Amino acid sequence: MCLMPQTAGGSGYNRLPMRPDIALLYLFLRVAALLPLRALHAVGAGIGSLMWRLKTRSAHYASVNLAIARPELEAAARSVLTRQALRQAGRSAAEIVKVWGIGAHRALGLVKEVRGGELFEAALASDKGVIIAAPHLGCWELLNYWLCSRTEMAILYRPPHIQALEALLRKVRAGLAPEQVRAEGAGVRTLFKRLASGGTVGILPDQKPRQGEGQFAPFFGRDALTMVLLPRLAARTGATVLYAFAERLPRGEGFRIHILPAPEGVDAADTQLACKALNQGVEQCVHRAFSQYQWHYKRFSVQPPGVPNPYRSP
Repeated sequence: MCLMPQTAGGSGYNRLPMRPDIALLYLFLRVAALLPLRALHAVGAGIGSLMWRLKTRSAHYASVNLAIARPELEAAARSVLTRQALRQAGRSAAEIVKVWGIGAHRALGLVKEVRGGELFEAALASDKGVIIAAPHLGCWELLNYWLCSRTEMAILYRPPHIQALEALLRKVRAGLAPEQVRAEGAGVRTLFKRLASGGTVGILPDQKPRQGEGQFAPFFGRDALTMVLLPRLAARTGATVLYAFAERLPRGEGFRIHILPAPEGVDAADTQLACKALNQGVEQCVHRAFSQYQWHYKRFSVQPPGVPNPYRSP
C-alpha cells in the first residue's frame, strides 16, 4: 500500500508544512466528510458512469484491461463490466473524503467485519516479521488504518506527482502513526531492518515498478512488469507474507476486511517464480471483489521488447 505515505522514523518528516491552498483542501475534506457514506458513494458512482458515457481515458484503460482479464466475455457483457468498474472507481475516490475527513480512529467504525484476522494475529505472534501485500482493491486507505490499529507498521509509498500534496497525505494518514517510507534506497533499508526485528511492513504488490526494477510475470494471462522488492524482502528476512484488502459493502454499509495467505513461492529465490506467485496472490484477492479493482490503472503499459503497448489505438 503504499498503502499510505510513510514517515522516516522519528524525523518529523510527517509534519511537512501545508500550503494555504492545500490547507483549504483539507478543510473541504473535513466538511464533506459530514455527508453519509451512502451519499458519497452515490456521487462517486455517478461520476464513474459519466466517465463511461464520455469514453474518457480511464474508460479506455479499463476496457483494455478487462479485455485482457476476461477475454471470454462478449463485447456487450464486457461493456457492462467496464461501467461497473468505473462506478466502483468513483466510489473509491468519493469514500476517501469520508475516511480521511473523519480521521483514523472514527474511520475504524466503518469496518463491519473481518475475515482471516486470525492469520494476521498468528503472523504477528510468530515474531518473524510480516509483509502485508495490499492490492489496489476496495478501500486501501481504510485498510491502512485497520492494520495500524493492531500493530506498528512501516508503509512503503511513492511521493505524489504534485509535491504540495505530500504534506496533506502525511497528515491524513498519520492518525495512527505509521512509519511512512519513501520508495527509495534509504526507505528500502528501513523495511529490511523492521522485518529483521520482527516488525510489519505494507506494500502495494501491483504497483508498476520503474523499468529496470522489475520482472515480467503473468497477470491475468498477460505479462506485466512486476515488482521484485516484495519477494526479495520475503526471501531475505523469512517474513510471513499475507494479502489484505477492504471490500466495499453495498448501500454504504461499510467495509469488510479480508486477510489471505500468500501463494506458495512468493519468497522463492527465483524472481520469475516469485513474481508469478506475487501476481497470483493479487488475482485471488481480485476475484473476491472483481469490480472493485482499480481496472483503470495502466498495468500493462510496459511490455517486453517487441510487444506493443495495448493501450495505444491501432
